[in-house]
Amino acid sequence: MKVVILAGGFGSRLSEETELKPKPMVEIGGRPILWHIMKIYSHFGFNDFIVLTGYKSHLIKEYFLDYYARYSDLTIDMRSQSVEMHKTRTEPWTVTMLYTGANTQTGGRLFRAKKYLESEPFMLTYGDGVGNIDIAKLLDFHKASKKIVTVTAVQPKGRYGVLTMDKDGLVESFQEKPSDSAWISGGFFVMQPQIFDYLKNDDNLVLEHELDKVARDGKLQSYKHRGFWQPMDTLKDKRDLTDMWMTEHAPWAMWM
Repeated sequence: MKVVILAGGFGSRLSEETELKPKPMVEIGGRPILWHIMKIYSHFGFNDFIVLTGYKSHLIKEYFLDYYARYSDLTIDMRSQSVEMHKTRTEPWTVTMLYTGANTQTGGRLFRAKKYLESEPFMLTYGDGVGNIDIAKLLDFHKASKKIVTVTAVQPKGRYGVLTMDKDGLVESFQEKPSDSAWISGGFFVMQPQIFDYLKNDDNLVLEHELDKVARDGKLQSYKHRGFWQPMDTLKDKRDLTDMWMTEHAPWAMWM
């Protein structure tokens, strides 16, 4: 089963980083978050990726074109213009990179991958969030639901402390960054090919709006994930994820 990754957005809230690179290429511990996402799927045996690029797409292409040399030991003989590879560090991945336009919305990007998916079920996620989702259980759940789409639902931790006060303003409890009660989309979708009945070749088509139509048709199921999940929306998110990785407390790194 193929894994599609949306990797074409601007990442404006990370502008200090994304002025120079696309958001999926912002690094956590020296590796792009895109790499971390792919490692999650690869851990469960899914190694066939379609990366939907847009903003600064050439940097994503260059990363994978240079991957073999980047993570290998080598000797360069500049006199004979030869390169000898020693220990190599590669992945069992097939990576198809599709340029889907700089300003194209998520639905338009996915539509452009249709011919590469061969009318088969596929997985889809965003190129800016990681979690310790059990992909095997997610797939089993999706198959049992018999719906067109399954979305991984998460309850993110709140960003601010919450006060409970009486009518006079006396604080009765202080809860530091509780989990929000609302379930939100954490990405990590599983989709049947019938999703393309809701899509069209339109740069302005927003996938999430079309998923609302799928939901109103009773064909969108949620898989509730109560484990770790975190997006990389801000520089603080990037620092937090990097700290987890560098201290070897990265819950999403199930392959380690």
